[in-house]
Amino acid sequence: MNKFIFVSGGVCSSLGKGVSASSLGALLEGRGFNVRMVKCDPYINVDAGTMSPYQHGEVYVTDDGAETDLDLGNYARFTSGPLSHANSITTGQIYDAVIRKEREGRYLGRTIQVIPHITDEIKRRILAVAKESPDNDVVIVEIGGTVGDIESIPFLEAARQMIHELGRNNSISVHLTLIPEVAGSELKTKPTQHSVKAMQELGIQPDVLICRSPVMLDEATRRKIALFTNVENEAVIVSYDVNTTIYQVPLVFYEQKLDQIVLKKMGVEARHADLSAWYLMMDKFNTRDGKVRVGVVGKYMELHDAYKSVYEALFHAGLACGVVMDIVKIDSAQLENASDLDAVLGGGCNSPLDGILIPGGFGERGIDGMTRAAAWARTRKVPYFGICLGMQVMVIEWARNVLGWENADSTEFSHDTTHPVISLLEDQIDVQMMGGTMRLGNSESRAREGTLLKAAYGETAIHERHRHRYEFSNKYRTDMINSGLIISAFTPDDSLVESVEWPDHPWGVGVQFHPEFKSKPTAAHPLFTAFVKALIKNSAENHG
Repeated sequence: MNKFIFVSGGVCSSLGKGVSASSLGALLEGRGFNVRMVKCDPYINVDAGTMSPYQHGEVYVTDDGAETDLDLGNYARFTSGPLSHANSITTGQIYDAVIRKEREGRYLGRTIQVIPHITDEIKRRILAVAKESPDNDVVIVEIGGTVGDIESIPFLEAARQMIHELGRNNSISVHLTLIPEVAGSELKTKPTQHSVKAMQELGIQPDVLICRSPVMLDEATRRKIALFTNVENEAVIVSYDVNTTIYQVPLVFYEQKLDQIVLKKMGVEARHADLSAWYLMMDKFNTRDGKVRVGVVGKYMELHDAYKSVYEALFHAGLACGVVMDIVKIDSAQLENASDLDAVLGGGCNSPLDGILIPGGFGERGIDGMTRAAAWARTRKVPYFGICLGMQVMVIEWARNVLGWENADSTEFSHDTTHPVISLLEDQIDVQMMGGTMRLGNSESRAREGTLLKAAYGETAIHERHRHRYEFSNKYRTDMINSGLIISAFTPDDSLVESVEWPDHPWGVGVQFHPEFKSKPTAAHPLFTAFVKALIKNSAENHG
């Protein structure tokens, strides 16, 4: 059984197509179906790897090293199907593939056009995901952008063709629209009507409507929407604002029988639904007791999505530990000239931080502020978690303040440093192309006995995803170890340092990889859980 669900959006962007598509996937998995998720991004970039976090939020990395849109992170957190290069399709990839085939003469001299050549390549890639495994049941395809965007038209046309070719029992359209609230708390359905009309003009009749609304719609409003859009009453689903967490959305949809409606339209018998993990997660959310404050010190604090997976992983760990996570966003550049860090981070303020986390990032801006934050956490015995760049900052700070190498640095930030404790990987030295050329994807590390890292994972072999060009310089490995810095993980051949820890410190851990990519609301990542436990202990000691 190969069934396809195309999820599109209208009226405006940022309505939550990714969360809606992921929630539907979670419901279908709860009924025992194998679900695969695909994101079609209309941008001409080949992938998200070279895009600024200010432009597009974080880059989510898959096991096979694909640098993708952050919506794949939602897919990973809500569903369990594997994600790879195949699950992220961009306009850039499609045109690149078609042009390469044309240059190879594979079109036998034909004129290359959007229809059929571009749309055929889109369909080929979507069908390839379905054929990856004979066990795949349903492929949910999220089409980025909104109906009416020029960039999205080829993907919507490919969806129209597949719905026509495969038949309504094998492929359906789910359309997400906005129900805005105007003065006097009046809800307006006209934008939804126009959005569906735009879909119909492209040849697609939505089978299911998901209406983003500040409140639950009454039955009369839903009937009105159904009447004007040719959608059945029961297939008008409301995605109203939840005052809890986005992870309640699958249960909101379940209460409105979205999964049963979708399966019925595809001619599939609905199996028993097991959503116990989601209900248990919500029980944990509602029974949290206490709060811990963690300062996230980074470069891109203006945009929440720039560190989305980190924030989500902290939230998951808070659920697992039964506490509310109070995340304080701190721009590292503002710490560079702060005269009194205690006034910003510690006991000198009304609500001191219980710990510091420094996530990944690129470029020189704000590095000295991060280094000062790391030094503050180390000397004050405050729990610290460094991820990728955050680990490199630990090493730089240790070299400067413990070994006394005042100008120790990374060659990413200073080519003239006399102590380049962080430097380029050997295979990166002559790289000129920036896209897709870093150390990317899943890699094995070996944790050393007696370390906080080993205690957190409970095992020696660790498999996590990487995204970086620079590494701990082996030239300084002996000096670092002799001065007391703990190297807690290496690659299996001992050639690369993967994690460091501070000695005589309650919890100071830095890792070169990105554990946040593997955290789920129903299964918090063990390293984040260990960090939050350290925050709880520190908070109890400081506040009684």
